[in-house]
Amino acid sequence: MKEIIFVTTNKGKIASAQKELTNIKVLPIEAELNEPRSDDIKEIAKQKVLQAYAIVKRPCIALDSGFFVSALNGFPRAYVNHMLDTIGIEGILKLLRDEENRECEFRSCLAYYDGEEMRFFESKSPGFISQEIRGSENESKWSDLWYLFIPKHFDKTLAEFDEIDFMEYNRVKEDSGMKKFGEWYHRNDLVSR
Repeated sequence: MKEIIFVTTNKGKIASAQKELTNIKVLPIEAELNEPRSDDIKEIAKQKVLQAYAIVKRPCIALDSGFFVSALNGFPRAYVNHMLDTIGIEGILKLLRDEENRECEFRSCLAYYDGEEMRFFESKSPGFISQEIRGSENESKWSDLWYLFIPKHFDKTLAEFDEIDFMEYNRVKEDSGMKKFGEWYHRNDLVSR
């Protein structure tokens, strides 16, 4: 079985990777990676995977995500962690209190680097922001935004989803960057450098 190193401190992202990369063994390495100040999640993923490679000296992946709220001119974009640490999900609800347009979108970019080749795998998940915090804690959650995010074609937040909901969501949504990476990585006979 092929292996890939995933450098992150986010246990939810590791759980998602292990679930999505069914034919690849995910080797989590817990290390804090510095995020450059940028609105560009692709550039952040690139910088993170370069740092990760410098730590592990083997092919590895890093992931960055952003959350884009239409009515807030895209805020918080790539600054999700800062937004969560300052105004939190309660602050997002306050900002949208009288707003009818509740469209939003998760965007993610997974970067792969093996010391020579760099590849990017991007995805988008459109949806809407609920009127209130809904749902419960679960091991797959990798952001408190799951309590607010209602995916397109659904009427529940991700934090309210059960296994059947997640199966349906995975069937109808765009493949994640993680899944796109897994398919590419499995197809290609890459030599460890």
